[in-house]
Amino acid sequence: MAFGFFNKIKEGLEKTRKSFVKNVETVIIGYAEIDDDFLDDLEAVMLTSDLGPKTTEYLMKEIRRGVTEGIINNTGDVMPFMEDRITEMLVDQEDEITLHHPEVILVVGVNGVGKTTTIAKLANYYTKEGKKVIIAAGDTFRAAAADQLSIWADRVGVPIIKHKEGADPAAVVYDAMEAAKARNADMVIVDTAGRLHTKVNLMEELKKMGRVANNHVEGAPHQTLLVLDGTTGQNAVSQAKLFGQAVPVNGIVVTKLDGTAKGGVVISIKEELGVPVRWIGVGEGMDDLRPFNAKEFANALFNKGMIQGDK
Repeated sequence: MAFGFFNKIKEGLEKTRKSFVKNVETVIIGYAEIDDDFLDDLEAVMLTSDLGPKTTEYLMKEIRRGVTEGIINNTGDVMPFMEDRITEMLVDQEDEITLHHPEVILVVGVNGVGKTTTIAKLANYYTKEGKKVIIAAGDTFRAAAADQLSIWADRVGVPIIKHKEGADPAAVVYDAMEAAKARNADMVIVDTAGRLHTKVNLMEELKKMGRVANNHVEGAPHQTLLVLDGTTGQNAVSQAKLFGQAVPVNGIVVTKLDGTAKGGVVISIKEELGVPVRWIGVGEGMDDLRPFNAKEFANALFNKGMIQGDK
């Protein structure tokens, strides 16, 4: 990970550090020894820091185990112990993705979370990696969605396949897959409608899009990425659970992490949803979306430096 991006994450997580790390430190300073009151206060801080109930429960169980086993002997041992556990939780969710040819990525999420810009930034990232990318404007429901995506595609310099408003999204996918074959593209990134209130319709629509893609490339869509707005904290997790009932999501993109106090949600996503965070966004720039690196995120959260040897 580039040093500049690490610094962006560090800056972006400053409010989260103040709301989570500083509050934990305040509890630690306020107690001379570990007792039930200390543990209760610690738990309360975690629950108000967007870690979510499951993650809080896990960390509290681990801390109690640490006390019982003599790993934690005083309140001063709690923070480094928590850092280690949180880093382990984040690293556990990392796994390597083997790209297919072409790799088909469905991008889902409600309107307003940064889905359109995420697609553009993904296209930008992969283009810089030397991949030939095609964008499919599969959100034919929202007025001007395809036009908005076209502007971004032009900026990135990638082709876009789009139909008129109200067209069948599966037809857009079909044309995009045909274009990918004709142009020997490495990647097809598909936008989808962001309306969750018609869950059954959305599910059927996405299944149909998936079938069309799979007819062209075995196993497609290979990735279904759900875009979540990091500023909404645990509300994003609730939204993800609803989406998960409609769509088989296998990766999360967390946007708008710069300047929010709710960055703790990144820690809880895998624990709460069973789905790994794949990408994080920390700004408006085209290069401000990067693959999620657990150790770097943990280091940034706890205000440490970059790991030697990381790019």
